[in-house]
Amino acid sequence: MFERIGLRPAVVCAALLMLGQVASAQLKVGVVNMQRAVFESAEIKKADADMQTRYKPRADRAQALQGEIAAIAQQLQAGAGKLTQEAEADLNAEGARKQRELTRMNEDMQADVERERNEILGKSSQKMTDVVKKLAESKGLDLVVDSGQALYFKPSMDITDDAIAAYDKAYPVTAAAPASAAAPAPAAKK
Repeated sequence: MFERIGLRPAVVCAALLMLGQVASAQLKVGVVNMQRAVFESAEIKKADADMQTRYKPRADRAQALQGEIAAIAQQLQAGAGKLTQEAEADLNAEGARKQRELTRMNEDMQADVERERNEILGKSSQKMTDVVKKLAESKGLDLVVDSGQALYFKPSMDITDDAIAAYDKAYPVTAAAPASAAAPAPAAKK
């Protein structure tokens, strides 16, 4: 994906050079905000909601663990000078163990979310590119430029809303499965 982003300025420059050579012909150009088109598609919105539902139990467990760590810290503070050395050491050890568990849980969840998000965005970006190509052909456009690469364009050239509508039509979203049918979150590894 990053390789394509690095090639975009070169492609835009080459296209602009071609524009100069084809000055006598009428060139039809469209502009699309690919990032907005992908993120505002119904499919991505549903995928985001599904991910939040799927990862909520893990996030709730992490929040509960934070509460347990805070309770241990409060016990240590309240018992300062009153606890035996052994009781204080046990509380410190339990707090440290829970802190490691929380750190691991958060790292695992973040890695899982990033992996899944990148996979979903990669597939959706490719599908959006295909939709934009078909849309350009149906509108008789000779060139479509990502608005992130354009310094200026007339708003009438923007086909982002058309791209979103065409994507949602090409890839309709089905009703969400009930939360109980969602894939169970993996158990914390400790």
